[in-house]
Amino acid sequence: QVQLVESGGGLVQAGGSLRLSCAASGRTFSTYVMAWFRQAPGKEREFVAASSWIGDNTYYTDSVKGRFTISRDKAKNTLYLQMNSLRPDDTAVYYCAARPYFSSTYNQPGAYHYWGQGTQVTVSS
Repeated sequence: QVQLVESGGGLVQAGGSLRLSCAASGRTFSTYVMAWFRQAPGKEREFVAASSWIGDNTYYTDSVKGRFTISRDKAKNTLYLQMNSLRPDDTAVYYCAARPYFSSTYNQPGAYHYWGQGTQVTVSS
């Protein structure tokens, strides 16, 4: 019943930037915890960043700290991931995810109820 649609992926050179968007619809979106995950070919889904809708807390995996920024526009019901200083190992399909309340396992895929279809990010060397 909650729909998530990612956009903004593409092909960029190493050192470049992209901004991903996740447009959300559904009841009580403003109270949901939102997150970004990514999955490279042949690898498991990996946590990237999360944001609480009822607080100002954000969380990042160590490999993207200082390079990526998660944010949201509540008026547009949209989640963003600004990605700077991209590296080839950032190449993956990026997924938006949501759950209704905060969980201590926010960095685990199993904690999330809803997922988008993903958007491809490819970083060339």
